[in-house]
Amino acid sequence: MYQFLVDFMSANQVIMIGMLVAFVLTFLCLRFPFSFLPKDQGREYAINGALSKGKIRGVGLILTAVFILVTLLVLPVDREYVVYCILLFAMMLSGYLDDASKNPWSDYKKGAIDLVLALLTMWNFVNYNPTKIHIGSFEYEIPVAVFFVLGVILIWVSINVTNCSDGVDGLCASLCCVTMTAFALLFLQPLGKYAATLFIFVAVLLAYLCFNSKPSSMLMGDAGSRALGFYIAVIAMKTGHPFVYILLAAVLIVDGGIGLIKIFLLRFLKIAVLKNTRTPLHDHARKGKGWSDTQVVFRFCIIQILFVLFAYLVVAR
Repeated sequence: MYQFLVDFMSANQVIMIGMLVAFVLTFLCLRFPFSFLPKDQGREYAINGALSKGKIRGVGLILTAVFILVTLLVLPVDREYVVYCILLFAMMLSGYLDDASKNPWSDYKKGAIDLVLALLTMWNFVNYNPTKIHIGSFEYEIPVAVFFVLGVILIWVSINVTNCSDGVDGLCASLCCVTMTAFALLFLQPLGKYAATLFIFVAVLLAYLCFNSKPSSMLMGDAGSRALGFYIAVIAMKTGHPFVYILLAAVLIVDGGIGLIKIFLLRFLKIAVLKNTRTPLHDHARKGKGWSDTQVVFRFCIIQILFVLFAYLVVAR
């Protein structure tokens, strides 16, 4: 399909068509959602969690499926990318099955799935890419084993902090739009076709935000947030600047990461920290600081944009 399209138009025009198709297809699928999608049961522990009860949940299945379908149709693909798509779909599916389950999966079960998929992803990555990383203008050759382990950690962290950020209407999708656009623009040439996939994913998320902005009628669920975190980690590694993830996903990391650290310390080391801080941090902003949901989304996105500007200063040569 890609070769057919480039015979009649430029590569940039093909990407624009892909974005339009992704947006329209996602919008129609969400406007007339599938009957088998589960309904949210509400979350008693979350701020305003009961308000989500009855909403369509797990539409991350649609977001991920449309993204994969459109990129495979309008972009040049190779074996490496096809494997990433398979693993992305598997990550989405694990989240969707959790969304659809009457009893939520345990953290250990989800963690084991994350680990297996992260290992497979890194096996695919090191088979097609060098293990060089850039920090500012410096380049370092990392031993394969060390790079492999660090990559697994990056994927696991990205999946879970992104998942934790999905607790306010429009927040996770909006932050991911900022992060993905930043990766695409800062690393347009190094990423190549992967930059185009980011623009297409953003188009999918924009269609989703038509239904997820407050007051939302549907939720991406773990099917969407876990898939987004997974793909952002893959992109971070493909740039050759994996540590820039800390800046380009800073708000996701802080918002979800504080809660993960707090739970880890309490569960495994019996150390209680941040007793007066609600986690994820967006709950603290709403309950402790009195921010509205809209204020949380806009302010968190503004902060993330500032981190993107700082990242440009670090990366640009």
